[in-house]
Amino acid sequence: MKVLVTGGAGYIGSICVRKLCKAGHDVVVVDDLSAGHRQAVLPPARLVVLNIQDTPTLEKVLAEGRFDAAMHFAASTAVGESVQQPLKYWRNNTAGTLNLLEGLQRHNVKRFVFSSTCAVYGDPLKIPLTEDHPKNPVSPYGRSKAAVEWMLEDSACAWGLGAMALRYFNAAGAADDGALGEDHDPETHLIPLALQAAAGLGGRLKVFGTDWPTPDGTCIRDYIHVEDLAEAHLRALEAAQEGVFKYINIGTGHGASVQEVVRTAEKVTGKPVPHDLAGRRPGDVPTLLADPSLASRELNWRAQRTDLEQIIRSAWQWLQAHPVGYVGD
Repeated sequence: MKVLVTGGAGYIGSICVRKLCKAGHDVVVVDDLSAGHRQAVLPPARLVVLNIQDTPTLEKVLAEGRFDAAMHFAASTAVGESVQQPLKYWRNNTAGTLNLLEGLQRHNVKRFVFSSTCAVYGDPLKIPLTEDHPKNPVSPYGRSKAAVEWMLEDSACAWGLGAMALRYFNAAGAADDGALGEDHDPETHLIPLALQAAAGLGGRLKVFGTDWPTPDGTCIRDYIHVEDLAEAHLRALEAAQEGVFKYINIGTGHGASVQEVVRTAEKVTGKPVPHDLAGRRPGDVPTLLADPSLASRELNWRAQRTDLEQIIRSAWQWLQAHPVGYVGD
């Protein structure tokens, strides 16, 4: 298939792009490089520097591309920032997707995989989370993604879009061969921040909240290796059916607390992780843990790299090889 990948120069998108190319797909990446990196788009994928809200240029790419499918990663993703700058998230995540979908409809592209999030659930009523849990997001980030899911459902009914929304839990780790990894500015994710603190490459790690209702008082998250996440996208692309919208959890079913991540990072690096305790962060919830059984049934997918130490070790290998991230952008 010929596949348009928005945000394909970013952390998750770039690893999915490479997996698509290895599977024989013809891939065009569109990314404005505001958070992505030119060096992360590896041949034979082709990069067009473009913001998806630039309608005339997007229209030209779609008209020339004759795409069979689209994968949509382009979004703002920091929960804390979304609380402070909600309109940025409604513009980038929701309005941007609306513009993309209008273009896809004009060009009859009816196979679509969406980078969604477990943040659409909000504060869980039960753990682990299943897809029938009510959507009640507590952050503008989560609400902006939930709104897109409703757009996809309506589009499937109205013009036959075949859409799969993958509700990620916490993406982590790096490419198996170390060629691609996580490089955000600013970095907000726990594992790279812990590793940077251990390596002396950043400030002290902040642990947000020690009084959550969890065994050690820190938040628990389900960490999914980015290579497993990328494989889920390929399965979703193959499974998409015209006129059908599905939403599926992508996680491991296992959780780790912030303190467990810190201890594991210290074990992997052989160094202490300097950290300070801070108050709760707005928009956070105590525990997010997936029930991934629907992904197993619908996509014939399950996570293969479920050991926290393995996940952190891959991120550490990336950081050691790329202490300042991608260079030359």
